[in-house]
Amino acid sequence: MNRLKNFWLFGDSSLGLNGKKKLAFWAWNTAVLLAAGLCLGMLSIFFAYGDYTDMLMKSYLQRPLLLLLNVAPVVVLVLLLYLLTGRPWAAFLLSSVLVWGLSLGNYYKLRFRDDPLMFEDLKYLREAGSITKTASYDLTPDKRVWFGLACVVLGTVFLLFLVRGIPKWRVRLPLFLVGALLCVPAWKCYADKDLYNTRTANYDYINRWSSTQVYISKGFVYPFLHSVSVGSIKAPGGYSERETAALLDSYVPQELPEEKKVDIITLQLEAFADFSRFDNVEGIDWERAYAVYHALEGESFTGNLLTNIFAGGTVNTERAFLTGYADQWNYRTNTNSYGWYLGSQGYTVEGSHPSYEWFYNRRNVNTYLGLPTYYFQENYYGERYTGGIATDDVLLPEIFKLYETNRDGEGKPYFSFNVTYQGHGPYDTESVWRGNHYTDGRYSTATTNIVDNYLGSVEDTASQLQWLLDQFRKEERPVVVVVFGDHKPWFGDGNSAYQELGVDLDISTEEGFYNYYGTRYLIWANDAAKAALGNDFTGEGPDVSSCFLMNLLFDQCGWQGDAWTQATTEIWRVLPVLTTVGRYVENGQLTETLDEAGEAALRTFQCLEYYYGTHFRY
Repeated sequence: MNRLKNFWLFGDSSLGLNGKKKLAFWAWNTAVLLAAGLCLGMLSIFFAYGDYTDMLMKSYLQRPLLLLLNVAPVVVLVLLLYLLTGRPWAAFLLSSVLVWGLSLGNYYKLRFRDDPLMFEDLKYLREAGSITKTASYDLTPDKRVWFGLACVVLGTVFLLFLVRGIPKWRVRLPLFLVGALLCVPAWKCYADKDLYNTRTANYDYINRWSSTQVYISKGFVYPFLHSVSVGSIKAPGGYSERETAALLDSYVPQELPEEKKVDIITLQLEAFADFSRFDNVEGIDWERAYAVYHALEGESFTGNLLTNIFAGGTVNTERAFLTGYADQWNYRTNTNSYGWYLGSQGYTVEGSHPSYEWFYNRRNVNTYLGLPTYYFQENYYGERYTGGIATDDVLLPEIFKLYETNRDGEGKPYFSFNVTYQGHGPYDTESVWRGNHYTDGRYSTATTNIVDNYLGSVEDTASQLQWLLDQFRKEERPVVVVVFGDHKPWFGDGNSAYQELGVDLDISTEEGFYNYYGTRYLIWANDAAKAALGNDFTGEGPDVSSCFLMNLLFDQCGWQGDAWTQATTEIWRVLPVLTTVGRYVENGQLTETLDEAGEAALRTFQCLEYYYGTHFRY
């Protein structure tokens, strides 16, 4: 190796070389460094699709534009770091830590959650680390991971010994500055929605209705960089601030009548869904698991809730419910919401989530969304439950105690927004920790244990919910309780248990779409609330999306609300389901193509959402 190292082509300087050798020296250093960047870019693509079909790799290779958009940033990064450090090996290693490290995170996230790594996720690295420690994910490197590690190590060693040219700083600095400046206009390509949504479409081996699959169909580096531009709210096409403000101001905000100010208790249940509604899944005692919940539905107003997420992304549903916005973004300042509105109507506004306050930055964001008091593990539940994150048999009684504190204290009307944790996956594949069994033995051990653990949690949650409603049933104060699931649960890496059960998750079909994105909502009222509001709160309600569930609640309570609620209620009546995955319910039908009235309603909603989300009124 020393003999090779001392060969003129592999030296660290071209001093003393004649013209041809000097040209060859710098050509060698430049060409190999470019090749290293290309290889690292291709390595990121090799990890881009997780456990999905290897045919996706073929699809990348067949689309030169996709290859360019994924590989070019990696090559540029390697070259810029080379110009900064002057060391080819260091430039390659630093680039590998960043590019392959993110690619590896994306690879594991896809495997465990069927969810790609986006720029927004970097803000939650602490949460991801915590979940990884407690969720018993199998992070054992597979052949692909060992291959990637070998590529990084061998590439670094090769460059360390055989590519060692160091240009002078006065040469490197101008080149670095020019290269960095050229990245600014190039960034527009990565933020371009038309390029992302249309010109780089790659549907050969994926389902176009799955946001995860659409993401991985474009590689990794390209969609990851594109995700930088989608974390904040942007004005929709054709938006006019003046016209939108005038439209919103055309509605007269309504005060809630004192006699109709009922207490509102909301419960978003983690991963809670009614699996008994799946067609043709046999060998499972659904009735045992859901008997209590079905009995509660029988005395409530219930229906299908269509979310934007699957097996993760809890905050999407909770923030859509709280704000009425379909699109969610980074909340960094006070933002209009139903929490602010109810607070303005004299309500005590608070809530609970028994997990940690830094999960999804809830401590700050909940405040921005008008929930000034919120109870977490750190400031409340950690003292009341020493076994980790409080389960529903602790959480729901505490929710009632907080209600009693308000009732017996100031006695103001009460709005409580609560998010449970008990149903959070993954579920143990090796044992059934509750000891309850719902399957008849026809499924694999892993699937059986997943199902038994999940349904054991579901049955227990329903029992705790029944206890809570029984307490409110005795109250003289009018109380309305809203219960809904945030998303379908994780059911095995790569959805393995869903597949073995034969559940249709093909979201290009109506059945598959509802199976994938659908949960249930339940609106229950005690006798005092029924009398105050003149509504019995029973029967089957309409399908509704997360952002319109509050509109449905206001409608059932006979409330008009502020200008935002009135305006969006009119849109809700046209498009009761409005998702961010390109599917809607119009005229009772699931569709991707809206008629003229539907398109107009959608455009109006998008303009209102942008205006109301960026112009705080409280």
